[in-house]
Amino acid sequence: MLGFGARRALGLVGGRGGSSSFRWAVGVRSYHERVVDHYNNPRNVGSFDKSDPAVGTGLVGAPACGDVMKLQIRVDEQSGRIVDACFKTFGCGSAIASSSL
Repeated sequence: MLGFGARRALGLVGGRGGSSSFRWAVGVRSYHERVVDHYNNPRNVGSFDKSDPAVGTGLVGAPACGDVMKLQIRVDEQSGRIVDACFKTFGCGSAIASSSL
């Protein structure tokens, strides 16, 4: 969940105070409602048993901002197709929203 300050900065809640230039800058940088929805309600968050031979795990990070994402897929051994996927992301709202599958 977004904290009150983050929701206010995204324009999701009203509030008094602040300069008009701050409100203008926030208005320009507001996230689309779908991005906010994926942040608040990310799809397929979780983890598979990494010892399962049908599970593949990838880990990626962005040293510049500190975001880290673990993506796991489960592959059907017969068909070789991905049958399930999940992720865990530690980072900013846009990183979490863009990880939502």
